[in-house]
Formats: sequence, structure tokens, C-alpha cells
Amino acid sequence: MADNSTPISLLNSNFTAEPTIFPKSGYSILSFLMFLNAVFSIFNNMLVIIVTIKYPQLRSPINIFILNMSFSDLMMTLCGTTIVVSTNYHGYFYLGERFCIFQGFAVNYFGIVSLWSLTILAYERYNVVCQPIGALKLSSIRGFQGLIFIWIFCLIWAIAPLFGWSSYGPEGVLTSCSIGWEVRSWNNYSYIIAYFLTCFVIPVSIIGFSYGKILQSLHRLNRKIEEQGGKTNPEEEKRIVLMVFSMVIAFLVCWLPYTIFALIVVINPTLYISPLAATLPTYFAKTSPVYNPIIYIFLNKEFRNCAVKCLTCGHISLSTPEEESASMQVPVETKVVSKPNQVAPTE
Repeated sequence: MADNSTPISLLNSNFTAEPTIFPKSGYSILSFLMFLNAVFSIFNNMLVIIVTIKYPQLRSPINIFILNMSFSDLMMTLCGTTIVVSTNYHGYFYLGERFCIFQGFAVNYFGIVSLWSLTILAYERYNVVCQPIGALKLSSIRGFQGLIFIWIFCLIWAIAPLFGWSSYGPEGVLTSCSIGWEVRSWNNYSYIIAYFLTCFVIPVSIIGFSYGKILQSLHRLNRKIEEQGGKTNPEEEKRIVLMVFSMVIAFLVCWLPYTIFALIVVINPTLYISPLAATLPTYFAKTSPVYNPIIYIFLNKEFRNCAVKCLTCGHISLSTPEEESASMQVPVETKVVSKPNQVAPTE
């Protein structure tokens, strides 16, 4: 794509003509993989939404962001992944230019809503765990204010390409659409750089800082307990470290490839990127709705118990009657570790 006119011609290409960029068998494999992705994404996120609504003990203010993440992941799957299943099956984006722009907008919008939901979630967990007693606690009003900020802030970045700052169009092997990050123009470069800062650097910094401080706080707390002759659970601390590590790695797997490719285009505009390589970043991003619920929800003991009860219509419960009674009284995200205002990221 060293020729500056090539991306423009792709954006204005005939959507009804089947391209020959990729073998038919390759499109079929992509279609099957995206089908599996869609099935697991829809099931996981629908389960999260249903269980959270059904069980009151899960509806704490901080869990609003987890519910918001699941909703945005579900919408990203319905508006993005399911379409890619069909277009890859046909071997080209047969739905037309307007639908291509819609898909690019929807995937971008719901994707960054999910991203910023995880970011605010990490920051609020940091506030709960690390801030001194008397610090501002997360209330329902503050939680909804956070949601309003997320949806409006992300909408600004999603609609910008619709008004001429960058654009939406076919990408990679031309069976999906996204931000036209392959377009070589300063208009597009400025959007990519701003997008990189607000939708990658800032979220990664907040998530890294928040979970790093949480781990430090819990480690210091365990040290104080040991110094006073109390007993701690090293395995529990290791489990939390592993969980936080999984959260950060999953975040980077989802967004780092997309960011790297976009920055490569800015740094070296003459570099040729093969269609298959250009396709990979978006497909990595489309896997996030599958593992987000697993990492952020199903590793939570309280939620896992409720999910099993929901799926088995109450016939199977993983918790004891005493635990169920306690969980009905104490919100899952505000359970005390050893003193007020000291809580773990998850149960």
C-alpha cells in the first residue's frame, strides 16, 4: 500500500464485486472462527446481564460498570462479529457501503465503551481499596454519572470519522469495516494519534496504576497482619495477582495489535501491509467479548454461584446456606478483607 491512492480506491470500491485477496477456504475458516466467537460472546454476556439483573446482591454501584461492559460487548458482537460471519461466508462485504460504515461505527463505538468501562472499573476499585476511610465512596448516582461520561465521551470519538476526521471503510481482506487507519493522509494521522492517546495510553495508564496500587495495598495489609501475629492466605494473594495479571494481558491482547498497526502507518506511511496482516488487529479486538466476562465475572465467586443457580434453575448451588445469607446482606464488591474500606478486586 505504498501508493497513496490505494486505500482511497479500497474505500470507494465496488462492494458487489467479489475480491480475490484471500482464497475461498481462508474466508470459510475466518467465518467459522467468527461464528464460534459470536456464539460464546452472546452466551457469556447474556448470562452476565441476566444474572446481574436477577440477583440483587450483584447490583452494587461498582458492578454497574461490569454490566455496562457486558452490554457493550454484546452489542459489539451483534453489530460486528455476526456480520463478519456472513460476509466471510460470502467471501466479500456484500452488504454495501452504508452498511460497511454502520458496522465500522458500531464496532468502534461499543468497543471503546467496553474499554472505558474497564478503565473506570479499575479506577473505582482503586478508590475502594486504597483511599483512606472517609474518602468519597461510589454511590449509585456517581456510578450513573460515570456511565453518562463513558457513553458521551466514546460517542465523540466514534462519530468523528462520520464528520470527516478520518473515515470508516473496508479493511484487510475486505470482509469487515473499521476506522480507515490504512489511509495515508494527515487528516487520518491526526485522528489516529489522538485516538491512540485517549483510547489506549490513558486507559492503560489508569488500569496499570489502579491495579498496581491495589496489589501494593493488599500486600502491605498482609504484611501488617503477619507482623501482629495473625495468619494470612498466601494462595489468595497469588490468586488476586494472577487475576490482575490476566486482566492486563487480556486488555493488551485486545488493543495492542490494533494500536501497533495504526502507529506503524503513521510512522512509516510507505510501508506495505498485507491484507491478511491488516485484518488481524480487528479480529483480535473482536475476541474481547468472549474473555471479558470470563476474567471479570466468572472468576468472581459470588457471581459464579449465582450463574450456576440461574443455569440450573436453583437446583445446584456452589455456596453454603451461611454464605448465601451473608451475600444477601453485603454487596459483592464491598466485602471487607480485614478492616473497613479494604477490599479485594474480586471474590
